Amino acid sequence: MSHCRDEHDHSQDGHGHGHHDHEHDHDGPERGAEESLYSRIDRDNVRCLNEREPNSGKNVIKPWNEREDTTKHVESDIDEQLIIFIPFTGSIKLKSISIKAGPGDSCPSTLKAYINRDDVDFDTVEGFTATQEWELVQSPDVVEYQTRIAKMYNVRNLTLYFPENFGDEVTRIYYIGLKGEWTEIKKDHVITLYEATPNPADHKNPTGENKAYQAID
Repeated sequence: MSHCRDEHDHSQDGHGHGHHDHEHDHDGPERGAEESLYSRIDRDNVRCLNEREPNSGKNVIKPWNEREDTTKHVESDIDEQLIIFIPFTGSIKLKSISIKAGPGDSCPSTLKAYINRDDVDFDTVEGFTATQEWELVQSPDVVEYQTRIAKMYNVRNLTLYFPENFGDEVTRIYYIGLKGEWTEIKKDHVITLYEATPNPADHKNPTGENKAYQAID
């Protein structure tokens, strides 16, 4: 782990978002049906940066019926920060993020989400603009945060950045759940592109002379 606390001292400026972000954002009935996206997550390729125990980050991506389970969790290592990368098996319209964390001051206090980037780490994250940001609630319960759907569509992967907590040296998370809609990614156009690629061997000159490749003495 290359990052250390001195490299990641962030001011509190720019976090005055209030708690309105985890309300419904006036989307109303347009939010449509919300279903768990657990089965649509490519769990083998979930990765977490600054996790104390290797591969513990992917263990908090649980089905809804295991949301209260506290036997599996991820805990930060060098400082309180965590970055979790979550790829999907299709295209997602993300409608909410649910989090169970704690206890007490080890709950994360801020969440920044980035979509369709696989290059977010502690060296680059502050240079990217978050797709959406939330101030989180300090609670031992599962808390659901609504997204701004207009920004969270056609999502192929999601990066969650927890830059700070409520004062503990480590951040602890037990559960992350995602709800929304899933669409299969069509790959027919890729096949068409391959078929349309010309093969020089198929275009020999009918006279037997390949003029395009004649040697020049």
